[in-house]
This record gives sequence, structure tokens and C-alpha cells, in this order.
Amino acid sequence: MSVPEQNLLPPCASGRYYRVKAGETLTTIASRVGISLDELVSLNPHVDPLNLQPGQFLCLPGETPCPSGLYWEVAPGDTFYKIAREIGTTVERLIELNPFVDPHNLQVGQLLCLPES
Repeated sequence: MSVPEQNLLPPCASGRYYRVKAGETLTTIASRVGISLDELVSLNPHVDPLNLQPGQFLCLPGETPCPSGLYWEVAPGDTFYKIAREIGTTVERLIELNPFVDPHNLQVGQLLCLPES
């Protein structure tokens, strides 16, 4: 993502930001980016979780939560089984790499960490 004008950004030591989309909550965002809700809240003490606004910027952790740096964006109809089969891994490995994702409640647009090839 391109960095917006500095006066719009909350303080963020990592320099990594997430722009809130309409209808998102801190819970859905934490799941999408692969971190715990507690971690997202601690990185954004200035944010009112009951009043998120589309376009608002949240601070993300500095380190990528995905060791491979490879991600899958969930599309309609995707399941862990379908994704695992398509990329040649196991459902168990996807669950291990995505501990904050409910495999029975994937959200379209959610990013899943993939294993290295």
C-alpha cells in the first residue's frame, strides 16, 4: 500500500499500516492480517473499536506474521481443503500457519499465510 500523507497516520513504530474498509471490525482485521485481536488493540490504543471508520489507518506489527511472505486471498467458495489441494499442501499445515483463522468461517478477502514452495 502506498503511504498516505503523514498527517493522516497514527504513530506506528513499524511503519506498516492497514486502511479500514467499510463493515470491518478490529476482529475481522486482526484475522485478515494474521495477528491476534489483543495485539492489534495494543498497537492502536487511540482507536475506538466501536467507531471504526472506512479509510481510517491502523498500525500493524513490523514483522510479517507469515514466514514465507506468501499469501492467498480468500475467494468465494474457498475452503482450507480446496486451497491446500490447489497449492499442494495439507489442511493441517494451513491451520498451523494461520492460528488466528477459523477454518470453518473463512471470509472473502481474508489473507492466508501459505507455506514456502
